[in-house]
Amino acid sequence: MSGSAKSHLRHYLQVARENLIWKLDGLGEYDIRRPLVPTGTNLLGLVKHCASIEAGYFGETFGRRFPEPLPWFDDPAAEVNLDMYTTPDESREDIVGLYKRVWAHADLTFDALDLDAPGRVPWWGPDDPGVTLAQIMIHVIADVERHCGQADIIRETIDGAVGWRPGKDSLAFDTRDEFKAFHAKIERAARAAAD
Repeated sequence: MSGSAKSHLRHYLQVARENLIWKLDGLGEYDIRRPLVPTGTNLLGLVKHCASIEAGYFGETFGRRFPEPLPWFDDPAAEVNLDMYTTPDESREDIVGLYKRVWAHADLTFDALDLDAPGRVPWWGPDDPGVTLAQIMIHVIADVERHCGQADIIRETIDGAVGWRPGKDSLAFDTRDEFKAFHAKIERAARAAAD
């Protein structure tokens, strides 16, 4: 891949964004919202949370506040973790649309600033030594990719869909039977190690 460091960072961030959104494809409202782990993590909530992450880090950190109100940030009385799930009146289209508007806002920040542009993360506290756009881009890519990993597990649990996106799964096996055999092999190895 040729291009500048900023274009590389933008590329990897966009790939992560699209991978996360893809995890919603083909699922009904219940499946994209239901919590499948004890912490309540769910697919649409991950998208909402990542929109929140980017709105803050690529907005407020660089004095370029995202122009739409985000009640879970702006309202001191807002419920804790309101950015981690969707209420019944928030649609898939609302949340995906919000995330895409956040992408556009972040892209304006990327266009306007150099990688060494300084910023401050208000929620890191008064001892924050300051950051650069490059540091925050790397931080956010790591954060979104972490949430993509969570989405991978949740989606696989729901219907067995795996991989980055359709046609690019990056997996060693092609069939469910191969995965069943691999799963059984790992289970046997785990039991043998425990004995």
